[in-house]
Amino acid sequence: MKKLLMTVAVSALMSSSAFAANIGVSMALFDDNFLTVLRNGMQDYAKTLDGVTLQVEDAQNDVAKQQSQIQNFIASKVDAIIVNPVDTDATAAMSKIAAEAGIPLVYVNREPVNVNELPEKQAFVASNEVESGTLETKEVCRLLKGKGKIVVMMGELSNQAARQRTKDIHDVIATDECKGLEIVEEQTANWSRTQGADLMTNWLSAGLEFDAVVSNNDEMAIGAIQALKAAGRSMDSVVVGGVDATQDALAAMSAGDLDVTVFQNAAGQGQGAVDAALKLSKGEKVESKVYVPFELVTPENLSKYQKSN
Repeated sequence: MKKLLMTVAVSALMSSSAFAANIGVSMALFDDNFLTVLRNGMQDYAKTLDGVTLQVEDAQNDVAKQQSQIQNFIASKVDAIIVNPVDTDATAAMSKIAAEAGIPLVYVNREPVNVNELPEKQAFVASNEVESGTLETKEVCRLLKGKGKIVVMMGELSNQAARQRTKDIHDVIATDECKGLEIVEEQTANWSRTQGADLMTNWLSAGLEFDAVVSNNDEMAIGAIQALKAAGRSMDSVVVGGVDATQDALAAMSAGDLDVTVFQNAAGQGQGAVDAALKLSKGEKVESKVYVPFELVTPENLSKYQKSN
């Protein structure tokens, strides 16, 4: 009888040791290909963890809505919060209210403006944006043999990734190997395929001459490709680069339209964010910055990413 009671007690102890956690997740926008992969990566990973549930909300690119979602998470006493910021300049206030409530907060993918002053129990999980635009532009430079005119499509200027990737482009063309490249136009298309197509149409209508399109992301690059093809321009006459290696981008590369992209492991970032949130909620230490490496994708190594992404 004593042996039976001891077995029951040990079983109860083991079952109670499983860590249950409710994590609130505020995504900048559901209607975005890359962020959808990121969100699905978090949700798929959470399903493999006993007792872990995610409450995922769409901020619809509205800063006020995102702040309200964070306040609601705090009011409902979630164990941790994950935020993919709408506006990376608005994160200091988010950090403050989460810290005051004593709830761990993890930023994912988009670097918060206060990344170097995050409070305790807060972290940032992403890829180092210095790598993304640098890898992309170096490959464009190589394909153009260091000389040519380029146009730059920027993401939302309120977003740190857009600013950094654009800086990367300027830094690369300032190097000896690529100083023959000239930026003839640089405008934002707000990460959007539709806006990328519209911007390219405007450039073509204005008679702008260029040898390459260097885009801050794949969606704008795909929009540019659509407009170029609609205008009858041969894709062999222009180099097009993007960032993210989305499925649509890989298909465009397979078709011979996209020349370079940079694989950003969205699912890996999502898993890393969930892991960081769980560790912080258990009182464990987490590095304030957790980076998942970028990788250059070209037609030569395309097959690797078609299988893994």
